[in-house]
Amino acid sequence: MTYHQLYRLLVPLYGDGEAKAVARMVYEVRFGLSLSDLLLGKDTQLSADDQAQLEEIAQRLLQAEPVQYVLGQATFCGHDFFVNRHVLIPRPETEELCRWIVESENRKVNGENCSVLDIGTGSGCIAITLAAELSQAQVTAWDISAEALRVAEENARRSHVHVSFEQVDALHIPHSSSLVPHFSILVSNPPYICLKERDAMDANVLEHEPHTALFVPDDDPLLFYRAIAQYGREALKDGGWLYFEINPLYAEPLCDMLCAMRFCHVEIKTDQYGKQRMIRAQR
Repeated sequence: MTYHQLYRLLVPLYGDGEAKAVARMVYEVRFGLSLSDLLLGKDTQLSADDQAQLEEIAQRLLQAEPVQYVLGQATFCGHDFFVNRHVLIPRPETEELCRWIVESENRKVNGENCSVLDIGTGSGCIAITLAAELSQAQVTAWDISAEALRVAEENARRSHVHVSFEQVDALHIPHSSSLVPHFSILVSNPPYICLKERDAMDANVLEHEPHTALFVPDDDPLLFYRAIAQYGREALKDGGWLYFEINPLYAEPLCDMLCAMRFCHVEIKTDQYGKQRMIRAQR
């Protein structure tokens, strides 16, 4: 199977542009062939073993399995992360959230080392990116899933950064009256898609990505935000920042909730597509 044959095979499922991108990713990541190599026809020179592997990849892609899971790799903030079905595939809007945090921290002039808590870390992409970009930061990351934590730990090892990973349920965070506020940043990309939104979602997401990391009940879309913000009232230092990736449908109710919880300087930020996708608030 050549690049052109794979691409044409995927067009009915992905559309022309995405099919080309997926096919190029397969050849580059799995077989080390660049776009220039493909133009030179090197995709016709794969070994029999490579061709067999390519056939298997094609069949998985035709079952709407995301190419990142098929290849075990996703790019985030310029780095490659290991991913599997136990974690969400990192997305561009989450990259924007990380850049917002890094840019805000880099503008500070007091030189104070920051301590970061990432709740619901999944692949670890947020925590690891912040640990790499904020060299003096002490980063902790929580997830309810032991399988996700194993993925995140492997990504931290590959990225040569230190992150303290812990298995914690965001909806049942151990609270203590003696807790000393010590985090300067609390960040989370929690489940925020209501079940009623399922019909508008792509099959490759619904059938392959972990539902526990995607969905919240229709009658309580702010479930995770409320629990995490309540913990932030205890765990954030005075002047510390709470950052969320958000569902645009509930941006205003979330803003109102944070104000009611006595957070200040609440700010909603749009993503590159003009959607209200991020929010931050100060303790």
